[in-house]
Amino acid sequence: MRKLLIAGLSAFAMLGVAACGDSGDEGSQSKAEETIMMGVAGPLTGANAAFGAQLKNGATQAVADINAAGGINGKQISLVHEDDVSDPKQGVSVANKMAGEGVKFVVGHFNSGVSIPSSDVYLENGMLMVTPASTNPKITERGMWNVFRVCGRDDQQGTVAGKYIADNLKDKKVAIVHDKTPYGKGLADETKKALNEAGITEVVYEGVNIGEKDFSALIAKMKDAGAELVYFGGVHTEGGLIARQMRDQGLNATLMSGDGIATDEFASIAGADGAVGTLMTFAPDPRKRPEAADVLKEFEKKGISTEAYTLYSYAVVQIIKQAAEAVKSTDPKAVADQMRSGQEFDTVIGKISFDKKGDVNRLDYTMYTWQNTGDRVTYVENE
Repeated sequence: MRKLLIAGLSAFAMLGVAACGDSGDEGSQSKAEETIMMGVAGPLTGANAAFGAQLKNGATQAVADINAAGGINGKQISLVHEDDVSDPKQGVSVANKMAGEGVKFVVGHFNSGVSIPSSDVYLENGMLMVTPASTNPKITERGMWNVFRVCGRDDQQGTVAGKYIADNLKDKKVAIVHDKTPYGKGLADETKKALNEAGITEVVYEGVNIGEKDFSALIAKMKDAGAELVYFGGVHTEGGLIARQMRDQGLNATLMSGDGIATDEFASIAGADGAVGTLMTFAPDPRKRPEAADVLKEFEKKGISTEAYTLYSYAVVQIIKQAAEAVKSTDPKAVADQMRSGQEFDTVIGKISFDKKGDVNRLDYTMYTWQNTGDRVTYVENE
């Protein structure tokens, strides 16, 4: 995975789109008038850098392809890359920076806890934000005209996870663990709600801290409770360590989690013994869609992995282009109104339309199992 990321990042120099950099106000204003300023924001460094790279890779390739085909309404897109380090305060700082640079459209963020406060800045500055990956329901429940997502919601994802457990693993003793973030706790709580409604009561419910390394006490508690299935709401960093340490400490429970572990970095952290057999909810694999075939070839030429949210990020740029061309305007409010009009957009992840809240009009989750495919340990969609 790391080799793929390095190769992918080095390839951006060949894509012919603008990267972020320091410039004076006059230069930024001039650039904003000559081109359509778009930003992609996510964790490009830190523990979640694998996901930030997915967002960056997808948006960058989409911009390159659209610019090569003539741009949007005859204007080229100038893309700014910003690193929010998965930190809400840094996300707000990044949002203000892009506002000052004249950015009108934002692809991002990854973390729900970053998207929520950043979207307030975008609203204040008349900017349109479309997140490829933030799943907390609150993001689209606030009545904001400028916020959309192309992924599903945690209340949908939690329902799918809970139903799967109730239908297939109802006799297992379930422990629920979360990382205390809006994403992780929100997903865990939605899964808990679905389980409880199905008559299943968890034997353990615990929160862990982001950056925590030693889960011995948690695992001992789960062993004492007889946990046979551990549902984790969070991302691959803590999830991978919990999986590894469960095996090291003799807890042979099955781990289940959500889209926050949808990166091969999870297997690197968990190890093969910890990762194999892990269950995971995520969207139906977009790489299998015929609409994605040509784009996947372009990524392959550059040695860029297209896992998880890469194609979702690409789709965001496609949607903005199609909406802007439908209204013959790049005014963010006009584009947002068109996105809520019921128009169906053709994207690499399939046809997309939005409801009035800014959510996609489709249930976008299925179940995966982490398997050893021969050359690596990765997630494979269940038949």
